[in-house]
This record gives sequence, C-alpha cells and structure tokens, in this order.
Amino acid sequence: MIELKHLKTLASLRDTGSLTATATSLHLTQSALSHQLKDLEARIGSPLFIRKTRPVRFTSEGEILLNLANEILPRIAQAEGDLAGLKEDINGRLHMAIDCHSCFQWLMPALKEYQLAWPHVELDFSSGFGFEPIPALVAGELDLVITSDIQPRTEIHYEPLFDFEIRLVTSISHSLAEKSVIEPKDLSDQTLLTYPVQKQRLDVVKHFLTPAGVEPKKWKQADNTLMLVQMVSAGLGVAALPNWAVSEFSRQGLITSKPLGPGLWRRLFAAVRNGEKDKHYLQAFFATARTQCQQHLTGIKLA
Repeated sequence: MIELKHLKTLASLRDTGSLTATATSLHLTQSALSHQLKDLEARIGSPLFIRKTRPVRFTSEGEILLNLANEILPRIAQAEGDLAGLKEDINGRLHMAIDCHSCFQWLMPALKEYQLAWPHVELDFSSGFGFEPIPALVAGELDLVITSDIQPRTEIHYEPLFDFEIRLVTSISHSLAEKSVIEPKDLSDQTLLTYPVQKQRLDVVKHFLTPAGVEPKKWKQADNTLMLVQMVSAGLGVAALPNWAVSEFSRQGLITSKPLGPGLWRRLFAAVRNGEKDKHYLQAFFATARTQCQQHLTGIKLA
C-alpha cells in the first residue's frame, strides 16, 4: 500500500515547501508528482496536505506518514551505505609489513587462514626491516604494519593484538642460566645476539639496558629466530626474544630463558590508517590474528 517512493516524496515536500520544488528535487514532472500524490491519497482514503498553502501544511494522515518517513529513510540510507562499504571491503587491498622478525612464526599461518575467508582482498607482503614502515603506511604504500613500536601520529590507529614477555635466552651451561632474574648489569660483559635492526629500535635496549645506562660488551646479528637460538645454544652469546618464540626450544632443553628484571612485557599492534580502521576486511584480519595467536602461541595475553 505505502511504498518507499511515497515516503521520499512526502519528506521532500516537507523540506522544500512546494510541489514545484519537490518535482525538481525528485526529477519528476509536476504532472507525474501530482499523479503520485493523488494515487497515494486514494489508497489511504484521505488528503495528505492542504493545497495552496505555503509552506505546505500536512493533515493528520500526512503527519503520520512523515513520522514513518523520519524513522524509515535514515535506516534505509544507513543500510545502503553499509552494503556499499561491505562490497568495497570484499575487494579491498591489504599490503602489509612487519616490524618484528619473530612475527613470521604466527603471521604466515594467520594470513593463510585469512585468505581462505577473504579471497578477494589483494594481499601483499614486504619486510619492514630495510625501511621505515610507518611513513610508508602514512603515504599509502602500505595498508598495515605489525609492530610493538608506537610512533604516535594522528593519522595512524594502533590496534592492540596481544601482550608478550621478552626473556633473556642463554645456553643451558651459561653462567646466567643459574640466575632466577636478569638485571641490566648482568649483560655488561656479554655478547648480545640480535636481529639485524638498529640498536635503538630493540625493545631490550630501549626499555631495559638504556634506562640503566648499560651497554653489552659485544654485539652480533643473525637474520632469524632459529639462527639466533642455534647461536645461543652453541654458547656464542645471549639473546632477548619473545617468550612465545622460544618456548618450544626451552621445553626441549636446548636453551634456558630468564625474565628481564620484574618482567619486560610489550604489546604487539597492527598499525593502520586511522580513517580505514573500521573497514570490514581489516577488522577481520585483527580477529583472525588474535584467534591464531591465542590458539598457537605460548605465554601471550590477548590485549
């Protein structure tokens, strides 16, 4: 009986105040508009407004339909916007980089699962180790960066994924393996094995050694977690690594891991552009990453 076009017509008539302006707004001829209104009045058996009044005065029946229009039309517009946004999200782009060497362990399985659910999202991956990923994110070259290093910027949103503990890893025969807690001074005569990144970007340096004014005796670098653990096991140095990255090696008795001070906990984030954080395919990635990590990583806490 009452159609959506009728509600739009009455709302336009109220807003414009005249039949002529309403016809122009709706891209109708005045004859077509008059026919539509007369047809609706015939259906409900009553006039909807008083003719030849400026602005238009509506009857009680007209006011009832206007109230309905006020309720329905915004909801229709919202649904149309949501549907359009969802269609865009289905065909989105997710070019990402990681600012965390050990994250390969959980990110690749998470991406595999994500791609099954969102096959039309264009996925690409770059290592964030040879360039500054956050400026690339701001510039639109990347769409997401996995990082624990927050650089506050109004255009960036940091979505928390999980908390993890950084622990000192040593060989089972190392002198520090006997200690229950590692203090910064304990590393002053040690060779610290690290990933190939700038020292000041390492969590163990920024949040443990530098505040205490301590510098390790030597530095050595290795490209990945497995190589670091093998070097530690061989007694070539010690390393500070995420608890989940070394838990299996520790369980096998290949290395020991000790807390740094009262516990050096860090939070991992997915950084995205602030205006895009609510996109469906990004929210789906956040959820997939959290689920994968909760199911497969040891010692973490969901943020």
